[in-house]
Amino acid sequence: MLIALARPSVDLFDSWAATVAEFGGVHIDGAGLELGTVPTKDAAEEFIVRAELYARPGAELPEGHVPCDYFWITDADEVVGFIAFRRELNDWLRRFGGHIGYSVRPSRRREGIVSAALRMLLDRARAEGYDRVMLTCDDDNPGSFRTIEGAGGVLEDVVDAADEGHPRLRRYWIPLA
Repeated sequence: MLIALARPSVDLFDSWAATVAEFGGVHIDGAGLELGTVPTKDAAEEFIVRAELYARPGAELPEGHVPCDYFWITDADEVVGFIAFRRELNDWLRRFGGHIGYSVRPSRRREGIVSAALRMLLDRARAEGYDRVMLTCDDDNPGSFRTIEGAGGVLEDVVDAADEGHPRLRRYWIPLA
């Protein structure tokens, strides 16, 4: 495996489209896509423009949105997942989303892809001066909470998130200092 974090690019369109399609229209954590996005060339190009905007320091973003770096997780030249680093926490993210969201395409799960991508992203956050980051996951997702705990995540609490479509949500902090 040659896991890397790639900035969204039309050069990876075919692989991105196949990955998005594999999720079957459900929400894709860390992908930055609206629910039900159809993976067309136009959708990819629109997302790439949005990702560039959100990554630009000082950019004017829609109300309630925060600066964010979106990455496509690649294995060689294949998009195998998504990971996003939200540079700030607003009230909603502090309660339900955290700094980092991620997903791996269903056919590539349980290969250590997210663990590798998360390590890379944590290294970036540490290098940029963050002393800790928050991650959340569903309480009934042992694969995700084991990944977070394996990266040093310390469970803060488990909250009721039924209003957000999650019965219970685990909230973790990963110290970086």
